[in-house]
Amino acid sequence: MTSQQYPPPPVRAADAPPPRARTRTVRWALASAAIGALMIYSSVDSAGRGLPAPPASAAAPPGASASGQSAIAPLPMVTVPPLPGSAPTRLVVKGIGVNAPFTSLHLDSAGNLDAPPGGDKNLVGWYADGPSPGERGPAIVAGHVDTKTGPAVFLMLRLVKPGDPVEITRADGTVAVFTVDSVEQFSKGDFPNQRVYGDTPDPQLRLITCGGSYDRSKRDYTDNVVVFAHLTSSRKA
Repeated sequence: MTSQQYPPPPVRAADAPPPRARTRTVRWALASAAIGALMIYSSVDSAGRGLPAPPASAAAPPGASASGQSAIAPLPMVTVPPLPGSAPTRLVVKGIGVNAPFTSLHLDSAGNLDAPPGGDKNLVGWYADGPSPGERGPAIVAGHVDTKTGPAVFLMLRLVKPGDPVEITRADGTVAVFTVDSVEQFSKGDFPNQRVYGDTPDPQLRLITCGGSYDRSKRDYTDNVVVFAHLTSSRKA
């Protein structure tokens, strides 16, 4: 299959700090995927193909979405100390009934981000060469909206609301609790790379899946749904 379920991969510059350094900048190409008119069959690229990553730049301030709609004003930020690096093991978004394990995502030989295995409908992927959830910077979590066998883990991601909690259990026995700031939909042709993937001064989270209408000729969706969230607390698992 040739459709592209996820945004293309982040790529670090040659002189950038190592993956878990505090000054990481995650860089991605324009997104090619989305959610909306759900077309279960022939909509998933099980190979996880992406596009080449463009030059990176610092995170841009929040603004209008690619669709021309004004971005939802973020909730007041609650600043908490970053957590040390630790791989995520489980994602819980109670508002949409998500309770899913993680798999690590990396870049393939072509420099593209591998997608989570298409055969598991209840699985999310974390870009393991970027910040882990709770570390300073944007932790990137991607999930399928559907697979060849039916709806998948992020089918209802667009229904998450500002103020909703997102909990991520980590391998070190802590639970990082994030609060949703906004849920937005962007055209893949005008994806705001800097805003979604740019470095941040505090621990943040991005949940990403497919959105918009389904283009049968391209076997691809037109948009991406992105949940923006920030760390508000942590506790022992």
